[in-house]
Amino acid sequence: FRRVLFRSGIHHAIARGGAASTVARRCLCKGASLSNWSVKRSYWGPLALASTGCVGLSIWCEDELKAGKDSPKVVRCGSWREVSNLTAAESSKSRTGKVVLVTGSAGFVGYHCALALKARGDGVIGVDNYCAYYPTSLKRRRAESLMAEGIYTFEADINEKHFIDHILKEYKVTHILALAAQAGVRYAAKDPASYVASNVSGFVSLLESARHCDPKPSIVYASSSSVYGLNTKTPFSEEDKVDNPASLYAATKKANEMMAHTYTHIYGLSFIGLRFFTVYGPWGRPDMAAFSFTKNILTGKPIRIFQGPGGSELERDFTYIDDIVQGTLVAVDKVAPSTKETAENTIYNLGNKDPVTVTYLVECIERSLGKQANRQYVPMPPTGDVLK
Repeated sequence: FRRVLFRSGIHHAIARGGAASTVARRCLCKGASLSNWSVKRSYWGPLALASTGCVGLSIWCEDELKAGKDSPKVVRCGSWREVSNLTAAESSKSRTGKVVLVTGSAGFVGYHCALALKARGDGVIGVDNYCAYYPTSLKRRRAESLMAEGIYTFEADINEKHFIDHILKEYKVTHILALAAQAGVRYAAKDPASYVASNVSGFVSLLESARHCDPKPSIVYASSSSVYGLNTKTPFSEEDKVDNPASLYAATKKANEMMAHTYTHIYGLSFIGLRFFTVYGPWGRPDMAAFSFTKNILTGKPIRIFQGPGGSELERDFTYIDDIVQGTLVAVDKVAPSTKETAENTIYNLGNKDPVTVTYLVECIERSLGKQANRQYVPMPPTGDVLK
């Protein structure tokens, strides 16, 4: 068998103590039980058999007992073994002719889109790096739910170009749904580098892999309503200039739109970019207002509502996840083939057309819970939020 090993995905297993490392140590190490080893460190990483499409783990353990005084430590290598009955090859089987790589598949929007694509018969493969921006337990629960529906999720970073190269070519991906990104506006004040690494470098890495395919996949990607930034004209239109972002997150999404234009012009990659407006619904992100407000109301904690100059209040186009999924799937169906003759580069707003205040959202939650919120109106912090 020809094996492809993604060494950059190796993790420090024993120190992390995660479930995957436990599975790896139990299932993959051979020759002796863990209790017989004098193990100082172990590492695990994803392994793929290109000839079969199977996916599993491989483990490396440093054994102190076998190390001489002046000789290097002996590394025991675990054997290949699948850790799930589902394979990526099975996950990619399609009844429609479409095979979609969903990046960020364990994220909120990616999870729902992957389910909908699979339900209609598309082949679907997921990729997610389980970023710890919010609790990864929720992302792993989503991935488990996807697995139960026949959707395999690779744990990998989209910056791992050789890995993406392999996936696109091995499983004959026809479409990429590029949803992987560092989310959130305010978090950029704490970790700006994460936005550049994921939203800029990761997106470029994905496009580089796509342009070297033959045939090249068509791409639908997530932009954001945040690109409208400091614009004051409403309602927002795709024809508006978006040259004044108010946050680093918005700037990276604007950069994605510019990169897409470049790769269409030079390489004939075909894109539809979707500017999502504030999305909510089941399995949503816990840092979003609908969830954080609900939790605080139930526990009796105060909720903060931002205000702008003169007591003006934030307004948002809250958009239910099912509507986002429907629009995204239409984009996957409509995006043109990636050839020099047919490629497009189109952007659409995808959201509700009736913005409401955050106070209105709080009132809806109060009615549903039958409990009043402890509201605290505070000035909007200078971390990238916008009034509309």
